[in-house]
Amino acid sequence: MTDFIDTPRGRRIAYDLTPGDGPGVVFMGGYRSDKEGTKALHLEGWARARGRAFLRFDYSGHGASSGRFEDGSIGDWAEDTDAVLDALTDGPQVLVGSSMGGWIACLVARARPERVAGLVGIAAAPDFTEDSFWAGMSEADRARLMTEGRIALPSDYDEPYIVTRRLIEDGRQNLVLRSPLRVPAPVRLFQGTADGSVTRDVALALLDHIESPDLRLTFVRGADHGFSSPDCLALLEETLDDFAGGG
Repeated sequence: MTDFIDTPRGRRIAYDLTPGDGPGVVFMGGYRSDKEGTKALHLEGWARARGRAFLRFDYSGHGASSGRFEDGSIGDWAEDTDAVLDALTDGPQVLVGSSMGGWIACLVARARPERVAGLVGIAAAPDFTEDSFWAGMSEADRARLMTEGRIALPSDYDEPYIVTRRLIEDGRQNLVLRSPLRVPAPVRLFQGTADGSVTRDVALALLDHIESPDLRLTFVRGADHGFSSPDCLALLEETLDDFAGGG
């Protein structure tokens, strides 16, 4: 059942919390995704079956949470994550970040390593506002974005991505591949070879950049960006079983 909390910044965040044993699992969705996605719901079922604590939530401007998507930024969504961690969880958590959620998970791990029992990145997309959005724009589009404050970029979904100047500028304040990224907990990265949104190079860059005592990257042949096939979901279950001490 969906509940709500109000963050210190005054944003109203929708969440679903499954009580259980620790370490709890916190699922962080992707850009324009919500807590009702296939992976989030499937892993919630995994948690219930094993009596593990599990949290899924919507960033502001996403799903049932308050705010407009176009007004948000990476920093805002990282703040939302910090707020739900503080209000709804205790002790170290296993952070599961999908796409943009992988970037958010890295930010949490860098700022609050004591709250991280493990990190799972699924097609993680760190620094995409700079390395994908900005890097992929023409000089004319960049100029229009800076002048008008926003621009529409084509996407693989029904509607274009609305990219704002604030999203780009805030993203530059939250990059994780340009400075040390130490995660003193096990890290598992998963990347599909048929992912049309995040390239293998991103996964390899993250593998090379993260400093962790136990870091592994797994490529899954034929898996797409959703990483939601039965085989992919089973792989995520196995990983979380390992992090949670079996089940």
